[in-house]
Amino acid sequence: MKQNFTVRQGALDGVEVFLSVAQHRSFRRAAADLGVTPSAISQTVRLLEARIGAALFIRTTRSVGLTEAGERFLSHAKPAFEELVAASEIARGFGARPTGLLRLSVPRAVLPILLEPLIASFCQAYPEVEVEIAASKELIDLAAEGFDAGIRLGQFVEADMVAVPLTPPLRLIVVGSPAYLTAHNRPTHTDDLRLHACLRWRRSGGALALWSFNDNGHAIEIAVSGPLIANDFSTMLGGALEGMGLAQLPEPMAAEGLRTEKLVQVLEPFAPVIPGVFLYYPDRRQTTPKLRAFIDHVKRRPAESHQKT
Repeated sequence: MKQNFTVRQGALDGVEVFLSVAQHRSFRRAAADLGVTPSAISQTVRLLEARIGAALFIRTTRSVGLTEAGERFLSHAKPAFEELVAASEIARGFGARPTGLLRLSVPRAVLPILLEPLIASFCQAYPEVEVEIAASKELIDLAAEGFDAGIRLGQFVEADMVAVPLTPPLRLIVVGSPAYLTAHNRPTHTDDLRLHACLRWRRSGGALALWSFNDNGHAIEIAVSGPLIANDFSTMLGGALEGMGLAQLPEPMAAEGLRTEKLVQVLEPFAPVIPGVFLYYPDRRQTTPKLRAFIDHVKRRPAESHQKT
């Protein structure tokens, strides 16, 4: 059966005073060392002895010595107190400068186009911080899973999170390979998609995502069909490059394929704008120095690095 243990309030009161008196063998010198009055030292020692239930010092008008109980207490209390002081210094160091392990939950798709160059420059700037990247499509509970922050598209960030933009708003574009578009009539309107193989994305909750469009200022969503269902954008991009069909992707993901002409954009007038990629974390008041350093590093990124994404 599990027992409940509690640390008694004030259990450590007087230990530092005891150690100082034991070191100096003098109440007066201990008072000077700790910056208090001799009477305060005497009162604290009396309370400590009363709480322990044994006399710790032998006092005369000329000297102060340790009782046997005091010697035993000193032998255990001194190293334990020094460990506490050292632990406090270590914790204070973590609270004062960027150091330690920074854990980030990110979707795999953003790693090559956004995060890799950002992480590289951050690690160079803050060598005392170790960065751990957990690539996952799932929207996880950051606090429960032990992550400092996450990175996601803006529409997937919960409203109670603090969010820092990593990119400007993005367009969702429809792309296909030249070979696919040669074999099929190029769509000119969203209604044409019913005649096309469309690569679909299943959300982490299990539902198939509809394709979103902007039709003359009106937001519309369309259910499409096709040969491939994936749970991440990277797989959909690969399918589009292989000529399996059309894919709707955040524009930065398709940028390299468009640049090398391995992909062609269609339905460009209907491309909607969505919130960009955000760094998010639970509580501004609990921001650690390592996370604050990463946030500041993100904010210092030059404008041209945003445009690359």
